[in-house]
Amino acid sequence: MNRFEKQLQAHEITLKREALLTLQLNIGRQCNQACRHCHVDAAPWRTETLSPETAARIQDWILTHRPRTVDITGGAPELCSEFRNLVQTATQAGCEVIDRCNLTILLEENFEWLPEFLSQHDVTIIASLPCYQPENVNRQRGNGVFDKSIRALQLLNQHGYGDSHSLHLVYNPVGPNLPPDQLKLEAEFHESLERDFGICFHRLFTITNQPIARFAEDLRQQNRWDEYLELLSNNFNPESLENLMCRSTLSVNHEGCLFDCDFNQMLELNIWNGKPLKLWDITPADLEDRPILTGEHCLACTAGSGSSCNGALA
Repeated sequence: MNRFEKQLQAHEITLKREALLTLQLNIGRQCNQACRHCHVDAAPWRTETLSPETAARIQDWILTHRPRTVDITGGAPELCSEFRNLVQTATQAGCEVIDRCNLTILLEENFEWLPEFLSQHDVTIIASLPCYQPENVNRQRGNGVFDKSIRALQLLNQHGYGDSHSLHLVYNPVGPNLPPDQLKLEAEFHESLERDFGICFHRLFTITNQPIARFAEDLRQQNRWDEYLELLSNNFNPESLENLMCRSTLSVNHEGCLFDCDFNQMLELNIWNGKPLKLWDITPADLEDRPILTGEHCLACTAGSGSSCNGALA
């Protein structure tokens, strides 16, 4: 029994899926960056991406079942040739569409169309910006990324983001630490970005670094793996369990396979029924009351104020 299962047992809790609200599509691992904290291990040299055939089956499912939210991630999801079709289909189905954007993709050659396209379809942007100070951003995401991110945010502001279109930022700690208070840090981000760069945004989401992939490698190289897992376990917060994203979010990879969350996807913890299920094998009702697959990495979502793709939970 791992440390997370021990916590569930101690609090007499069983995690099961509830009604599906969010379909999260990880449409590839190719990215124009290679960030140190990336749980996807995304990079420019990765080639995994959503095929037109799989995209068509996913779009048919969206039009049939119409989830409340379609959350598109990667890698840099915009690098996938099917990105535009998915956005258009989900918009047609009446879904809220989220683009999890690394910001610098907006400045890449041949992506000049992207800000106007996103604003035309009223896509919610959740953008990575680990800090309002350049040293921390460049340390985590690469040299020069802070300046590019600021330019991209200013470009989004020019297209109505931060005003009529939703623009949220994501903070990850630098290193094996828990995020600070989300509301307090959000106020600091607002003050600093508006004062220094004239940038407006709506909300800040704090996300705990997952002990997966590249971040896990760093922990082991620093001999801090056990220390970090103990930190997460010692700060277990049972109040976070009610709002865990795995209860109402379905994660789908570029091949159509199903997972309880994007983190389980990276660990290949598939949703099974004798064999790994594909999206087109199920309806939303089929998933309700299914036990959620868990592991020690789940401690990251339940430590402190909790953590999800939409920030703190408690």
